[in-house]
Amino acid sequence: MVELTPPQPSFLGSPVAGSIDDASDFGIVGIPYGVPYGPSGLHSDAANAPQALRQRSFRLASHGDKYDWDLGGTMLGGSRASVLDYGDVAGSLQPETNRDNGREAVRRLLTHGSVPIVLGGDDSVPAIALSAYENFGPVNVLQIDAHIDYQDEVNGNREGYSSPMRRIREMPWVDRIVQVGARGTGSARPEDVEDALAAGNIFVTADRVHEEGIESVTRHIDASAPWFITVDIDGLDPSEAPGTSAPLPGGLTYHQVRRIFAHTVSKSRPAGVDFVEHFPSLDVRDATSLVIARLIINLIGHSVRL
Repeated sequence: MVELTPPQPSFLGSPVAGSIDDASDFGIVGIPYGVPYGPSGLHSDAANAPQALRQRSFRLASHGDKYDWDLGGTMLGGSRASVLDYGDVAGSLQPETNRDNGREAVRRLLTHGSVPIVLGGDDSVPAIALSAYENFGPVNVLQIDAHIDYQDEVNGNREGYSSPMRRIREMPWVDRIVQVGARGTGSARPEDVEDALAAGNIFVTADRVHEEGIESVTRHIDASAPWFITVDIDGLDPSEAPGTSAPLPGGLTYHQVRRIFAHTVSKSRPAGVDFVEHFPSLDVRDATSLVIARLIINLIGHSVRL
């Protein structure tokens, strides 16, 4: 049984689920705890992100019936789509328990037909979330991140935040992977880049997005399978999303990312989405939390208009 901590407040003031098995069209679930590099990372500041996001989004709770210029109407657009907040997966001192409970929470949402909207957590969370799709694939994966996260292991840990895309690539139910926003340096070595390319991953650097527009990304997004979108918040430029531990100049803008979301959702109902590596203590006037909340609103709003 997955233990969930009730949200206080709920995301966008949405109804709170009574249990993980309550049905919804869109299910908000926090996975604050992933697989860290050592005990000191078990509760990094990223574990505080789900609560910070909810607090910032709650200020928008009264906007549900307001005209949204990103969407050309209200968020739900007159549909009867339901959004439930299931709270956060409770933490444990055992990383393996946190991994298994996070996977089970997402799997249970998928079982009753919800689109999981996962609030992380560090960047080990995407592999946890996607491991739940074993019987719900195939899925494609769109990553927005300054880094490609393709190391095989770090000091023997193969599930930490430098490795999620390699672990995801190994999942038989994952088909296409498009990685967007790479720039500067990170943990990737030349051989990691070569391995990802050899596996069929497609890279669209931040430079290409700025030079060619979002068409450099959208030309790779097809309807072959639903898309799971994973967003490391450092994929966006720190001028718009400063609340992250590894900011790099030259990142994507909110405008570019929301338009990429809109195009991806136009191909099919999304498989799910996660947001990771938001460090609330490093944020400025809750700007990063607001960016994430607005991207979730866009994802839901475009999805109900399919």
